[in-house]
Amino acid sequence: MSTSVSLLNYLPTSMEGKSILLTGGSAGIGRATAHLLAKQGARLIIVGQDPRHLEDTMVSLQQEAPSADVYPVNADLGTEEGIEEVFKVVDNHFNKLDILINNAAIAYNGLMSESREDWQKVVNINLLGYMSCARQAISRMQVHRRGHIIQVGSMSADVREKDSSVYVATKSAIQGFSESLRKEVNELGIKVTLIEPGAVGTDMQPIPPEEQEQQIDELKMLKADDIAAAILYALSQPTRCDVVEMKIRPHLQMI
Repeated sequence: MSTSVSLLNYLPTSMEGKSILLTGGSAGIGRATAHLLAKQGARLIIVGQDPRHLEDTMVSLQQEAPSADVYPVNADLGTEEGIEEVFKVVDNHFNKLDILINNAAIAYNGLMSESREDWQKVVNINLLGYMSCARQAISRMQVHRRGHIIQVGSMSADVREKDSSVYVATKSAIQGFSESLRKEVNELGIKVTLIEPGAVGTDMQPIPPEEQEQQIDELKMLKADDIAAAILYALSQPTRCDVVEMKIRPHLQMI
């Protein structure tokens, strides 16, 4: 048995030609992931709710990966209509779906800060959106008995910080959902990976970009690119290898 070490030992499965649905793909972790996977030759459908962010992401992708096959979809994944629209595009654009990256989420504060309608929207996007996309993806993947679902969660599921109870509730639910779902679809040949970042410099942060950059320099915050690289690692492992869960925190974020 060879023990030689090379990059192919760590990323043995190519993303070239893989058909990938990426939600929340127009900003933050999703945008960084779209760029990385497009450069690896993946075929992408990226979903975003803000048309301006989506257009800006497409412009940047065309500049950095001009030959990439990337298709944008403007949809609200907190609604049944939005989910249906996304998977109509999936069926029209892909012969099969290899990978779902569940990433679309919105930040929120404590339970008492807003109305029931406000936190219902958070639950619809952060939890029910993940569940609905996973269900739709599995129904397509199981035909080929192969697929991979990446769930981007948060270390908030364990830290459970003060004044973030609604967001924490959704990310804690994603943690439990991912573990149970993995066991449910394992025999169908479908992998499920949960990736839980600590603080990441994105537009979800309540501090301005210059302060985020300072915290990144101080090792108190991650870059979105760090999580994109983790996603690529999990996706690139051989069939025999399941990356079940990854927790990634900034070196000096004391959580």
